[in-house]
Amino acid sequence: MSVVSMRELLEAGVHFGHQTRRWNPKMRRFIFTERGGIYIIDLQQTQQLLEEAYEFSKNIAARNGTVLFVGTKKQAQDAVENHAKRVGMPYVNHRWLGGLLTNWRTIHSRIDRLHELRRLKEEGQLELLPPKERIELLGQLEKLDANLGGVADMKRHPDAVFILDLKKEQLGVAEARRLNLPVIALVDTNCDPDEADLVIPGNDDAIRSCELVARVIADGIEAGRAGITEKEISRAQATVVEPAAEAEAEPETETEKVPEVDDEQVAQKEEPVAEEVTT
Repeated sequence: MSVVSMRELLEAGVHFGHQTRRWNPKMRRFIFTERGGIYIIDLQQTQQLLEEAYEFSKNIAARNGTVLFVGTKKQAQDAVENHAKRVGMPYVNHRWLGGLLTNWRTIHSRIDRLHELRRLKEEGQLELLPPKERIELLGQLEKLDANLGGVADMKRHPDAVFILDLKKEQLGVAEARRLNLPVIALVDTNCDPDEADLVIPGNDDAIRSCELVARVIADGIEAGRAGITEKEISRAQATVVEPAAEAEAEPETETEKVPEVDDEQVAQKEEPVAEEVTT
């Protein structure tokens, strides 16, 4: 049974690409047709590739690995945070700090500073400081928490990176590729699919589309961890011998249809949500 149905993909608007004048020719193989000046993505390929990404994330979790969720655009922020937290994975949904992966020593020192400020706040020690110094430290804590709160518990480089919108997360993609980390990505028709190791062709401008893809990747991680738990329980049960049992023991002897174009979702593609620039 597939991890996501064709109906779910259609309802989430995953099949809507960008306008025909804004596209990357390398995405030609993932495009089914064109309707009303909008490219329609081949959902049969999307479904198959999404299942491959699901299995990949499941295998990583089964090896007790980590997947870094990345999505800083407004449409993806909530999905990235909610699903990453659900499976206990690190995430970046506010701003990608340069060197987050390639300059880990410096970033780790800032994470240590974040933990120190959190501890001071929890213990009430910030309230004992003069107002000016307290306000300064609280502002520092808020900024560090926004930029590094999602990776505060990440002790080492992740085993893979899951990205929503390759074009916006160019810095993160470049750092992941420099470290030879596998990149799982939701790739729209205006992106270069060669930048991702596991391509999921689909709409990266719709909230429901980002939510659906992030949910599937998180479900794969959850399934991988559940597999570990079941194996550990079975192994533990096999090694435990009940005293009574030990005493009584005896000696051994279909073709996809072209979907209708939703005017509301087309409007979202033509007028993307303005994003707040954070310094």
